Amino acid sequence: MEKTILLIGTLDTKEAEYDYVRELITAKGHRVILVDGGVLSEPTITPNIYAEEVAIAGGSSLTELRAQGNRGFAMNTMSEGVAKITKELYEEGKIHGVMGMGGSGGTALVTYAMHQLPVGFPKLVVSTVASGDVRPYVGDQDIVMMNSVVDIAGLNRISRQILGNAVGAICGMVEQIFPKVKDKPLIATTMFGVTTPCVETFRAEVEKNGYEVLVFHATGNGGQSMETLINDGYIVGVADISTTEWCDELVGGVMTAGPNRLDAAALKGVPQVVSCGALDMVNFGAMNTVPEVFSHREFYKHNSNVTLMRTTPEECAELGKIIAHKLNQAKGPTTMFLPLKGLSAIDQEDQPFYRPEADAALFNAIRKNINKDIVHLIELNYHINDPEFALAMAHHLLNMLKSKKEKEKS
Repeated sequence: MEKTILLIGTLDTKEAEYDYVRELITAKGHRVILVDGGVLSEPTITPNIYAEEVAIAGGSSLTELRAQGNRGFAMNTMSEGVAKITKELYEEGKIHGVMGMGGSGGTALVTYAMHQLPVGFPKLVVSTVASGDVRPYVGDQDIVMMNSVVDIAGLNRISRQILGNAVGAICGMVEQIFPKVKDKPLIATTMFGVTTPCVETFRAEVEKNGYEVLVFHATGNGGQSMETLINDGYIVGVADISTTEWCDELVGGVMTAGPNRLDAAALKGVPQVVSCGALDMVNFGAMNTVPEVFSHREFYKHNSNVTLMRTTPEECAELGKIIAHKLNQAKGPTTMFLPLKGLSAIDQEDQPFYRPEADAALFNAIRKNINKDIVHLIELNYHINDPEFALAMAHHLLNMLKSKKEKEKS
């Protein structure tokens, strides 16, 4: 079946490459909508959506952008225009996949537009920055980034092969037929390596009761992805077991999910149970990457590429305050679970991060700042990885969801 692939590019500098890719996609039996996000000059190939249309959609005009001579402003304007056009085409059902290519600027243009599309919609970009830190481009989306190997600056023996493979990939994605299955309602939960036993016990119990559990690795991107799916309406219930990303946001680690972490379920009114998983640690890379300002702190080498730093009582108190205030926003049923015997696999007796005074500071801050008229607080004399703790969270969330269903029926 013929599909339509949106090609986004800057034809003022990469017209030969886009013309080549368009021909390959057409030869596969699919249609192409080519969007020109370039500013510098008129292309010699004909796009379906011209740069002038993109500039207007972004709130300016091509003449104005060229007259200003401000590359940053021009790229921002064209990015906004391409994003608006992409979203409109998707909402009108006119496209089935998106592809682009470029250096850092072109990649930013293309991926910004891709962020207007839902998870699961085919997205692929061939990029010169694909072998580096791609989080600024991918973020919480399922964007496929293919390393261009050589710069996207003309067609040659290498670039033809890479671009041809990319065409095969995006065509394969839009052609994919998924077997029909009966979808189960989705529960989201967060896991870290040191909270795995808790999450596995929770997941098994909840799935026995007719739900499907999505597990998000709380490494920054995982938390962001979960928040996005909650906001997009995919999730019926949340078990935010591992809230550790707030440690990195507060202290300056490398796995922050940003200041909006814990907002989505609260503001959407999604039933949620929340806990303190791995709030005993801040994450860094290899030991030699830890900032000098932390040289006096307590560390644990998780592996050669991950160094954990123990949170202090003062930091734990601030974390408790932040989490309480986030949950106090809740518009739906919300319960906070405190595991009084420890927050992670290495925060228990005879383990390196066992610091009862730090955990006590966390718990006391939560008790002091939580609004009990909005948030139910449950304290259990278990470690977070004890099966009894996980089962208590599972049964509580299941009861929340049952009550919500009953209210909706009545």
